[in-house]
Amino acid sequence: MYNIAIAQSGGPTAAINASLTGVFTEAAKNPMIDEIYGVENGIEGILSDRLLNLRNILMDEHDITLLMHTPSTILGSCRFKLKDHSESEEDYRKILETFEKHNIKAFFYIGGNDSMDTVLKLSRYFAEKGIDIKVIGVPKTIDNDLPETDHTPGFGSAAKYVATSLQEIIRDSRVYSIPSVTIVEIMGRDAGWLTASSCVLRANGEPAPHLIYLPERPFSPEKYLEDVKKALDRYKAVLVAVSEGIRFPGAHYDDKKDAFGHTQNAGIGKILENYTKEHLNCKVRSIELNVMQRCSSHIASLTDLNESKRAGEAAADFCINNGQTGVMVVLKRLSNNPYRVEMLSTPVENVANKEKKFPTEWINSEGNNVSIDALNYFLPLIHGEPMLEYRNGVPVHFRLDQ
Repeated sequence: MYNIAIAQSGGPTAAINASLTGVFTEAAKNPMIDEIYGVENGIEGILSDRLLNLRNILMDEHDITLLMHTPSTILGSCRFKLKDHSESEEDYRKILETFEKHNIKAFFYIGGNDSMDTVLKLSRYFAEKGIDIKVIGVPKTIDNDLPETDHTPGFGSAAKYVATSLQEIIRDSRVYSIPSVTIVEIMGRDAGWLTASSCVLRANGEPAPHLIYLPERPFSPEKYLEDVKKALDRYKAVLVAVSEGIRFPGAHYDDKKDAFGHTQNAGIGKILENYTKEHLNCKVRSIELNVMQRCSSHIASLTDLNESKRAGEAAADFCINNGQTGVMVVLKRLSNNPYRVEMLSTPVENVANKEKKFPTEWINSEGNNVSIDALNYFLPLIHGEPMLEYRNGVPVHFRLDQ
């Protein structure tokens, strides 16, 4: 018998804990698995030997269901970049020491692009050293920008929140008689998937957002003004969805970078608000949805939660039952109607430090909206509503400190 460890990394989502429950429940079925450890704060927790025995935390089906519906990372997260072991083996030795101390033979890392960098480096190190410890990645990101997989766990719930919020914003902005422009800044580091997903409102006959701008196309302020003027001729209240990855020519941006070289992109909404006010005689405001996009479990997609759990289950199956290592679980779409996906795996080098952009062929010729193909892609991902547990009028969350 041996033990396994599970960690979460990167930005939180409404579904990342569902993947944790998937790994846990599948591993718990296997008589060869003894303890199932949860690692606090990702790879940092392994370096400092901060492990929790999940069998003593997830005691019954109620705990598992509650955790599945709880947003964010119950184990905590990190943005720690491992050096390549050719530069320094110090961290690798600490990780190996923790794994050997707790008889851990399989490590599951739930995260996005940067987390897969860790999966790649650890799996290569163990392979080169002839160490029998398997490492597997479970995908997660609201950005939906991981290669190889049709979509990523966490994205569908974020897309559902964005669409719902924009629908409520347009209801609010239409109450006055004066013309108005409302600019909503939506997350997406350098890819426009989440902003583009706001088009799902069309399925219910809602014309908003009237304009959608993505970083996959160059942004022209002059063209933007023309687009807004045309929209104002038709609609009293214009709603603009803009990706945080848009770059406004000549604007100043904070160039501070995290451990993986990523800059903080937020700010385009306010820039466009000021620019629009300067050139148009109408009411203008900007709204930055910010972190609410990531962890709004009250409007989560049941499809997303179920697929996230399935991805965790598949990871455990691929690793524990089939001996796979150095891979990431991927979702392959089989059909749209009925909507079906299957869980496969791909070598993690196909994913780590790479990015999948929104298809430019799904952007209209004007560069200010998306096509019906995009709508058909997004719509199945937001379907279904989870049955949440409420107490005193608000959803109950699973907490380690309660």
